[in-house]
Amino acid sequence: MALLLIDTDIASFLFKGSDYADPYLPLLMGQELSLSFMTVAELFQWAMFRQWGDRRTRQLEQYLSNYLVIPVDQLLCREWAQVRSDRQNVGRPISPQDAWIAATALRHDLPLITHNTKDFLDIPRLRLIQP
Repeated sequence: MALLLIDTDIASFLFKGSDYADPYLPLLMGQELSLSFMTVAELFQWAMFRQWGDRRTRQLEQYLSNYLVIPVDQLLCREWAQVRSDRQNVGRPISPQDAWIAATALRHDLPLITHNTKDFLDIPRLRLIQP
């Protein structure tokens, strides 16, 4: 069983029960799944922007308890800065949120499962998984 990092888009698809999750399910079966702290923050932001009530927010909290949530540390911060700098230097800036997720994968040497590979192209050592 391998530990995989799930991007926010995949976590969202799974939470919503979206058909977009279907091609990823075989990749996830039998694996230990993790999320960056940034994905957790993005999902809560999504809930707040949409003014979810307590019941739906509790459903999200319960859903998130199924994952290993990877916290931030000093080495992760350094990796994030490197990702942002490298992408800026090649003329392909990356959002702070995507940089945190990429840095989490790099810091912990985890493959990243994402639906948005274009957001993570040209990041050295980053392993992307798609169906």
